[in-house]
Amino acid sequence: MRQRTQRPQCRFDPLLLVNAAHPLPKVPWPDLTAVDECYPDVLLERRVAGLLGACIQAVNGQGQIVPVSGWRSQAEQQSIWDDCLIQSGETFTRKYVALPGCSEHQTGLAIDLGLAADEIDFIRPDFPADGVCGAFRRRAADFGFVLRYPAGKEGVTGIAHEPWHFRYVGVPHARLMAEMGFTLEEYVAWLRECHSQAPLRRQLGLYEFSVQYHSGTTQPVLPEYGYSQRSRDNCGGWIVTTWR
Repeated sequence: MRQRTQRPQCRFDPLLLVNAAHPLPKVPWPDLTAVDECYPDVLLERRVAGLLGACIQAVNGQGQIVPVSGWRSQAEQQSIWDDCLIQSGETFTRKYVALPGCSEHQTGLAIDLGLAADEIDFIRPDFPADGVCGAFRRRAADFGFVLRYPAGKEGVTGIAHEPWHFRYVGVPHARLMAEMGFTLEEYVAWLRECHSQAPLRRQLGLYEFSVQYHSGTTQPVLPEYGYSQRSRDNCGGWIVTTWR
């Protein structure tokens, strides 16, 4: 059982980019909770865990889609890296395991999922494109999740295709990324290039949302109207999303 320690006040940055070029900043741990009572050691940020459960329930995936790996501490990521190097070699490890300090799993926003089985590969769980797993994949963006490491984007993400690894970025960002075929790296760069001066505005159901990129380390002032959320991008800026 993972030891619990007293944690400082946490932040929630759903668009935080974490990869080999953008290591995890020194931030407080997320507000963690168990994804499922049957898997008490698989943890996610509290809001993300609730939305993951809702998505699984929406596709009737309870008992079929199981959480394999969620939040990891620095020590746990280091242990996984070291063990994989010994067991599978450097080439395999660099393809499927992020460097300690550069893993999305350390944010509490990423989850590896697997199809229920007697034995599940921890590093590469089976998550097929059809059946209930395919249904989850089709609905994921509606709940704020994206397939983080898609096929054909290995040169962008630095990680091999992982059909089991999903990342919470929130709505509307997940829908925009799916619509445009963007990875998180590409999405953040696009917002910085195209929407620093004028916000992106779209209609989503009954609501209108806007997204704007703000450069600099100072927290941007949120609009007085609507509901707003700001997220660091870990690239020297902030992304502000407003719904009304």
